[in-house]
Amino acid sequence: MKPIWIVDDDESIRWVLEKALARENLATKSFSNAREALDALQTSVPQVLVSDIRMPGESGLELLQAVKAKHPGLPVIVITAFSDLDSAVAAFQGGAFEYLAKPFDIDKAVELIRRALEESLRESGVEQAAAETPEILGQAPAMQDVFRAIGRLSQSNVTVLITGESGTGKELVARALHKHSPRATQPYIALNTAAIPKDLLESELFGHERGAFTGAQATRRGRFEQAENGTLFLDEIGDMPFDLQTRLLRVLSDGHFYRVGGHQPLKANVRVIAATHQNLEQRVKEGLFREDLYHRLNVIRLRLPSLRERREDIPLLTRHFLAQSAKQLGVEAKRMSDSAMHFLASLDLPGNVRQLENLCNWITVMAPGQTVEVKDMPHDLTHGQEFSTTPVALSSAPAAMPMPMMSATAENSSASSPESNFPAFPQSAPPVNGHANAVADKAGWIALLESEAAHMLAAGQPEVMDALGRQFESALIKTALKHTHGRKNDAAIRLGIGRNTITRKIHELGIDGAKEE
Repeated sequence: MKPIWIVDDDESIRWVLEKALARENLATKSFSNAREALDALQTSVPQVLVSDIRMPGESGLELLQAVKAKHPGLPVIVITAFSDLDSAVAAFQGGAFEYLAKPFDIDKAVELIRRALEESLRESGVEQAAAETPEILGQAPAMQDVFRAIGRLSQSNVTVLITGESGTGKELVARALHKHSPRATQPYIALNTAAIPKDLLESELFGHERGAFTGAQATRRGRFEQAENGTLFLDEIGDMPFDLQTRLLRVLSDGHFYRVGGHQPLKANVRVIAATHQNLEQRVKEGLFREDLYHRLNVIRLRLPSLRERREDIPLLTRHFLAQSAKQLGVEAKRMSDSAMHFLASLDLPGNVRQLENLCNWITVMAPGQTVEVKDMPHDLTHGQEFSTTPVALSSAPAAMPMPMMSATAENSSASSPESNFPAFPQSAPPVNGHANAVADKAGWIALLESEAAHMLAAGQPEVMDALGRQFESALIKTALKHTHGRKNDAAIRLGIGRNTITRKIHELGIDGAKEE
C-alpha cells in the first residue's frame, strides 16, 4: 500500500497526524508546502492526500485541482479553519473527499483518513479487476465457436454482421473484433440506430454543414468521420429507415459520402460492424430492408447464442456479476447456494446476459444474508416456477476463454443500501447434540418476531423492515459488546463485520458501552 501524504505548513499538525497514523501502522510522507507535493507527484502517487487549504505559495485548492487533473480517483482531504468554510465548499466542488475543520479531534481525523483509505483501495481493486478481466466470458461450446471466429477475423478488415437476441452481448463482440484487429489503435465509434430519431440519424451518421438546416450553427463531423481509420459499430441496423439504407449502401460500395447540406464528397476509411436482433431476411421479404444492403453487410455473420443455449455458463457469469456488483457497492460478495444456482441455471432468462447481470445487482442489494437461497430471489422469478432438482452441469473453474459481460447498470440503485440487508432470521434447524430445547427457544423467538411483524403490519406502521432491522442490529451489537466486555473491535470480529461498520452502527443506533481497544 502506498503512503498517506500530509501537506501542511504547520509542523505541529504534520507531527500529530504522523504519530496518530503511525499508531495505526499506516505509512506517511509529509510536505511543508504544495509545491513540494506537486514535484513529488511527478514520480509517485499517494494512497490518500491530506492538505491544508491556506499555505504560503500555492494553496491547497490549487494542489487539489492539479491532483484531480492527473489522478481523479485519488481521495483528497482538505484541512480548513471554521472561519474558512467557503473554501471547504470550493474544495467539495473541486472533488475533495472530505474536509477537516480546525481544531479537529485527532481520532475523528484518523477515522476519516481510514475511510478515504478504504475508498482508495476499493477503487484500485475495481480498476485492477477491470483491467485484468477478459472482455468476454464463457466456456460453453456455442461460445467457443464465437471465440474461434473472432480469432480468425483478428487480422481482417472485413465487414461483420452480428445477430442474436437482445442482451447476448453483441456490442461486446464488436468491441472485441475491433480490439483484436489491425485498427485497434484507431477510434471505435458505436451508434444505436434505433435510439436516434429518424430526422437526426442522417446528420449523426454523416455530419452536416453549417446552415444545412435550422439549428445547424456550425459544421459537425458525423460518426463516419469520427471513426476514420477505425471501426464504426451500427447497432440495431434492422431499424434503420429505408431511405438512409441507400446512403449507407453507397458508403459501403465506394467508400464516399456527403455531409448533410454538403457538396464535397468525403472519403471514408472505416470498418463497419453491424448488429441486429431482428430477422433481416424476413425484413427483406417484407420490403423493409434493402436486399443489396443486406448482402453488403452479411459478408461474415456471427450469431451469438442465447443464454438458454449455454446454461453451463450461468454459474460462471453469476459469480462474476455478484463479485463485480459487490466491488462497485463496497460490500462483501453474495454467494449462491447449490439449490439456488441450479434454479437459476434452469430459468430461460429471455433477457439473456443483461437480465442475469441485473438480477445479480438485485441480489447484491436486496437478498438477505450472504448465502442466497431460492426463496431470496425476486418473486416474479420464483412464483409459479416448477423447480426441478435435476442438476445442470455447473462449472466452478475459471474460464479459459471468456463470455459476454455487459457493463454494470444502476437500474436497482434506488433500492436500499446493501448495508441495511441483515442476515436472514434463522429458520428452525435440526437439534445440535440432541438439545431440542435450543430448537424450541429458537422457534420461540422467531414466532415472537413474526407476531410483532404481523402486529406492525396490521397497524399500518410504515417501514416495518427498517424498524425491525434496527432492533435486530441493536440487539446483536449490544450482545456482542457485552460478550467482549465493551471491546468494539473484538465485537466486530465476532459479528463478522468491519471496524468502521460497527463504529457507524453504534453511532446510528445510539448504543452505549463500547470502548476502543
